[in-house]
Amino acid sequence: MTSNASGGARVLGSLRSAEGKGVVRVTDRFDTGIDDLWSALTDPGRLARWLGEVEGDLRLGGEFRARFFASGWEGTGHVAVCESPGHLLVQTTQPGQTGEHVIEATLTADGGQTVLDWEERGMPLEHVAAYGAGIQVHVEDLAAYFAGRERCDAEARWQELIPAYTELAADVG
Repeated sequence: MTSNASGGARVLGSLRSAEGKGVVRVTDRFDTGIDDLWSALTDPGRLARWLGEVEGDLRLGGEFRARFFASGWEGTGHVAVCESPGHLLVQTTQPGQTGEHVIEATLTADGGQTVLDWEERGMPLEHVAAYGAGIQVHVEDLAAYFAGRERCDAEARWQELIPAYTELAADVG
């Protein structure tokens, strides 16, 4: 469960650029302990309930293959940092695309809750708004998982969020 409701176009993310590439950061607070949230981000069985199908080794140095439900992303990845229960960094590649994409999750315990900062970097600047909306959908699906709800209708939710993220992207460059 999260303290941020998933209705309307409430934006949980921010957009920026670094070295000519887009960066999306989505932050949310979850009503669960840090170890539980860490497990939801690193256990393939739990990932399959909210994010997608992940096969392979999710330990430091491990290689994996994944398909995300909401965005349809498919590709491979490498676990570059895995410091339980607070810091995960994976580098991903997608067939037919050049360059690496980085997904970094930082978890911070706050009483009985945990704050998740999910940052993705490396996307083309012209697509940063679409990524922003999509990443927020993933984080909201994680919140739904903890609340015992089903994942959202990803396309409909993305359509609700994209105008706000497009407005944010106008200031990125």
